[in-house]
Amino acid sequence: MKQILYKLFEHQYLGREEARIILQNIAQGKYNDVQVASLITVFLMRNISVEELCGFRDALLEMRLPVDLSDFSPIDIVGTGGDGKNTFNISTAACFTVAGAGFPVVKHGNYGATSVSGASNVMEQHGVKFTNDVDKLRRSIEKCNIAYLHAPLFNPALKAVAPVRKALAVRTFFNMLGPLVNPVLPQYQLLGVYNLPLLRLYSYTYQASNIKFAVVHSLDGYDEISLTNEFKVASESEKIYSPESLNFHRYTEKDLDGGNTPKDAAKIFDNVMANRATEAQKEVVIANAAFAIHVICPEKPIEECIGLARQSLESGKAQATLRKFIELNQ
Repeated sequence: MKQILYKLFEHQYLGREEARIILQNIAQGKYNDVQVASLITVFLMRNISVEELCGFRDALLEMRLPVDLSDFSPIDIVGTGGDGKNTFNISTAACFTVAGAGFPVVKHGNYGATSVSGASNVMEQHGVKFTNDVDKLRRSIEKCNIAYLHAPLFNPALKAVAPVRKALAVRTFFNMLGPLVNPVLPQYQLLGVYNLPLLRLYSYTYQASNIKFAVVHSLDGYDEISLTNEFKVASESEKIYSPESLNFHRYTEKDLDGGNTPKDAAKIFDNVMANRATEAQKEVVIANAAFAIHVICPEKPIEECIGLARQSLESGKAQATLRKFIELNQ
């Protein structure tokens, strides 16, 4: 590791194969926590390259516990995290909204590393028991259109670095990798990123795959559609939207705050699902769910996708999906 760190400190980049081997070694515990933290810090000081990202991704996918749910053609909705905004669980709420609208979802998530509450935190607050039993995951998606994959159960490398990530409490390249290593390899993905260079990096990565995707970024730094500013959506082309252009209101950072504890975030999440949330909380979930639906159904105008997401949330279908999911995953 000493030679690797010297190389990186001299502003050199890793090759794809080199990056793959390094991440395999991390997963096997060949480096201590201080060495791993030093490696992580390098990628806070400069952007990760496409070759490095692909090499790290290759290692995680090789070591993953694979799950075949391809017959459902599911979507994953996920943010990289690391935007420092401490929002409530917007992408998780959007997943249940999309599932409530009738579209299969496979959510790949973890505990919050840079925010109070990650997807796994809010699931635990509801008594959900994580599993890597493929039969149970298949039953969940069959019965309520959604399955949840707690990342450490499917990838030893993510589990190995969890204490270091939590101790650092800053975004790391593992935030960037998470969206790329859903063990299901879902056919569709809506990904939120915290800056424009990452939006382009992921767009290039996805374009080399068979995944149908959209990458979203709010121009004031959110890794999701926040409705606090204009936002860019990149798929086969790029487009900038304003909240007003889609008949949404414009909100403030305070409107989307996730609170101080996972319990606070779970309460907001429950209010959204029960259609008792503030307009800001509800509309931001609808916006993200709508663009996810649009990834699956690009032939539908985005206004129609917004209507489908709104109907799922306001009719109680999203909440019914959540209740069934909890019942199946206790």
